[in-house]
Amino acid sequence: MRVAGVDEAGRGSAIGPLVVAGVAFPEDKLETLVDLGVKDSKKLTAKKRERLAKDIESIASGVRYFELQPHSIDVVVTRGLKLKKLNYLEAVAMACVIRELAPEKAYVDASDVNEERYGETILRLLPAKPRLICEHKADSNYPVVSAASILAKVRRDALIAALRQEYGDFNSGYPCDERAILWLKNWYREHRSWPNIVRLSWKPVKRIRIDASQTRLASASA
Repeated sequence: MRVAGVDEAGRGSAIGPLVVAGVAFPEDKLETLVDLGVKDSKKLTAKKRERLAKDIESIASGVRYFELQPHSIDVVVTRGLKLKKLNYLEAVAMACVIRELAPEKAYVDASDVNEERYGETILRLLPAKPRLICEHKADSNYPVVSAASILAKVRRDALIAALRQEYGDFNSGYPCDERAILWLKNWYREHRSWPNIVRLSWKPVKRIRIDASQTRLASASA
């Protein structure tokens, strides 16, 4: 039986893409992932993730990626109907990855608070219906999803590193990252807009724009 794991990296970031990764193995090779020391990517150092990513790709029967760029995310967040926003966009990306890997069984880390609803959404998008296990914390509970989480994180880190080379050091790009927020403020102060690597629909990004506009108005009326 061919078994796949699917996970994402970069969902909450204000800068850069969201990366979905899927990886497939024959069921009898899944134990190899445990032997390698595969676990949730958040529990590993960057160097360990990079090493494991190479090991995972070398033994996998299939690997697929799907990158969601900021503009695509902004469109669904601002214009999407209820239940057809970011969770739905991720489900579409995960369905694409599963369709290309063509497993008999797939494990997915659920992005929706409602695991069952998220799994049903993915299945509706698939012409061939694998047995789908869709759960929260699947990246911790199932090594095949841990492997996907590692691949997604390593792929996104490489993309982010390239963007930092081009646009300056925004560090991780997450709203909780002070350096990322400082970069956003400084960029907007200088350019009065953001490059297409920024998710304009994110509340911290909107707040920076509003605060900057209010500051300019206050200065003009002083």
